[in-house]
Amino acid sequence: MSNNEIDILKRSIERQKKARKQAERILEEKSKDLYDLTLQLRETNERLENLLSEKTSELEGVFINIIDPYIVMDPGGKVIKMNQAAISLLGYNFKDEDFNLKSIIHPDYLEQSKKSFEQLYEVGTIKNFKTKIIANDKSEILVQLNASVIYDKHKKAIAAQGILRDITREEEVKQLLAVQKRQLDIIVENSPLGIVLTDKGEIIKSNQAFQNYLGYSKSEIEGMIVKEISSPEDIDESLRLMEKMEEGDIDKFTLIKRYTKKDGSQFLARTSVSAVRDSIGIMEYQVAIVEDITKEREAADLLKESESRLSSLISNLHLGVLLEDKKQNIVLSNQMFCKLFSIGKSPDELLGKHVSSVSDLVDSWIVDLPSFKKLTQTLLKEKKTVLGKIIELHGGQIIEIDYIPIYSNGLYTGHLWIFNDVTVRNNYRRNLEIQKEKYSSIIANMNLGLIEVNNDDIILLANQSFCQMSGYSEAELLGEKGADILSVKNKELLLSKSKERLKHHSDSYEVQVKNKDGEWRYWLISGAPRYDETGKVVGTIGIHLDVTEQKQLELQKEQLLNQLESSNVALKEYAHIVSHDLKSPLRSLNALLTWMKEDYGDVLDDAGIQNLNLMEDKLEAMDNLINGILQYSSIQDDVSKNTSVDVNEVVKEIEEIIYIPPHVKINIVNTLPTIIADKTKIHQLLQNILTNAVAHIECEEGLVEIGSRDSGDCWTFRIKDNGTGIPPEYHEKIFDIFQTIGNKEGSTGIGLSIVKKIIEIYNGEICLDSAKGKGTEFYFTLAKNK
Repeated sequence: MSNNEIDILKRSIERQKKARKQAERILEEKSKDLYDLTLQLRETNERLENLLSEKTSELEGVFINIIDPYIVMDPGGKVIKMNQAAISLLGYNFKDEDFNLKSIIHPDYLEQSKKSFEQLYEVGTIKNFKTKIIANDKSEILVQLNASVIYDKHKKAIAAQGILRDITREEEVKQLLAVQKRQLDIIVENSPLGIVLTDKGEIIKSNQAFQNYLGYSKSEIEGMIVKEISSPEDIDESLRLMEKMEEGDIDKFTLIKRYTKKDGSQFLARTSVSAVRDSIGIMEYQVAIVEDITKEREAADLLKESESRLSSLISNLHLGVLLEDKKQNIVLSNQMFCKLFSIGKSPDELLGKHVSSVSDLVDSWIVDLPSFKKLTQTLLKEKKTVLGKIIELHGGQIIEIDYIPIYSNGLYTGHLWIFNDVTVRNNYRRNLEIQKEKYSSIIANMNLGLIEVNNDDIILLANQSFCQMSGYSEAELLGEKGADILSVKNKELLLSKSKERLKHHSDSYEVQVKNKDGEWRYWLISGAPRYDETGKVVGTIGIHLDVTEQKQLELQKEQLLNQLESSNVALKEYAHIVSHDLKSPLRSLNALLTWMKEDYGDVLDDAGIQNLNLMEDKLEAMDNLINGILQYSSIQDDVSKNTSVDVNEVVKEIEEIIYIPPHVKINIVNTLPTIIADKTKIHQLLQNILTNAVAHIECEEGLVEIGSRDSGDCWTFRIKDNGTGIPPEYHEKIFDIFQTIGNKEGSTGIGLSIVKKIIEIYNGEICLDSAKGKGTEFYFTLAKNK
């Protein structure tokens, strides 16, 4: 090889070395750049991963805490994630139990839901899909679902996420609105009043009633102008009101106008027009309600004629009549009113005048004027009908007052007073009540069995002795036919005796009767006819004596016969007394006192008058005593009248009827219970205790406290007062009949014995804590299951 070639090779090798070094240098630089880039990419990737993790957490937090229920499920429907709203809605928690969303879909929605899930994974989203699900508590919920599919990095569907919205209430409201709209359409279409929708005087829509009024069909009337069917004389007023409505001065008006029917005839109608405006107050159309008042006007004319006739009738009525308007001006009165109160003017002279022009004359006749004033003020304030209020006049007349408020279209227009002189009737009724009380007292306390039947043998009354003799309770006997409930061996005898009563015959006879226990007993019966006020026989009164023991005592037969003969005479006399009006010693004494006052009032001195008044007080006390005895003896252990009784209401009723001095206050310290009992008995019980309490309070500020507590099988009541108190030695005696402490006026000594008897009926007990001058505290219990 030549030197030249060698040089060339050397230079070539040298260039290759330089090129290799340069390439190595470039490779090193590029490697370093690549290494730096790798580090930078790694750092960037870490930042991106952190940012992605942070954003994913934020996004998950958003979905977990959104208000609407959020659910993530796999393609098979298994729930893999859900927020608190979804847990609350469905009642399931994916952390506590596995459950599949498809398993809680309502059976009626399964097929539809299956197709929608298939569509979800085909399309990728589903919007506003409605289905019904069954929550964990078995409740059915209608939901709206918006869902989307979740894909992995290979675009493979790995899950679906969705938001549920409970639309159960919304759907119910929609259905309710639809029903209400249908109902409103039915109401409008079937309304007896004509209903019309108009726009600028043109009829847009009308109901069947309006079409019937005019005789036009639906197609004929819609599109017509209101002016075409209006009477000419009413058009101007209608247009004037419509202009005011158009300008916004009014929103509705009512007028009476005439309409022309299709056949040319007219009818009078009350038309009420209301404007329907948009959000800015511009009138869009009008709604009119049309009511045919042709017959109403005819009736009004007839009413005027009737009022004229009524006025004539009232003028000649035997009752006093005073009609006032709402300002208490006299509208009508009659001659009897003027006569009752000696008003020296004719009814015509009173017309238009204020009632105060005659009130002084009326007031001068009232015995208890403060009570009368209070009554009238209450009636005028409450404006409620009140009948049969009694007042007494200085002339001795008893007047019954009726107050009747008058309303027109729901508005108060005045009131009517009716005054009826019931002096004769009241005296007669009072005498009857006295006789009835005595009669009832005799019946309740007699040892002989007494029964009263009508002419059909229906039992009207049976005393306690008769109930004991027969074995039947009063409730079992009353209203039943005597021959059916009582087994008598000789019923023909009873039938014949009933016929004898119709002939006004009284007699005594003996029958053999089977009592309720199946035991045959011998009864001696003294029967007498019962008369009404006209003297007509309306039934029989029988007095019964059980003579079984006498019948069985053969050794005492003669003595028994004598006793029976004596008993027969007594029984006949007793039947005669019971069956006829008994003369009352109390009434006779009272009448005698009244005559003495009338005849010798001017002769007797003050002491004499005072003695007569004391006698009247004693007669009243005796009458109160009889009433107390009657109440005491008539209290029965009868639970047939037991009802739900609110004791709070009973106390309020008692406060309204008993006299409570102004310085005494009754306070209910806690809400009293509602108990099962006879309200009348509970009323008697509390009234006697409260009356006794307020009557014995002498301090300046009297207080009666009423409280209660639940004691398990009974209620415990406490009534405490700050009265004069009861000495310990009287704590037991006060519950005995006729026992009183001191000389308290009007006390009969029966009230607390009635209290104890009622409490014992309800299996309760009563005791007290008291000392003289330290008030009294009563405790009593009432069983719950009586």
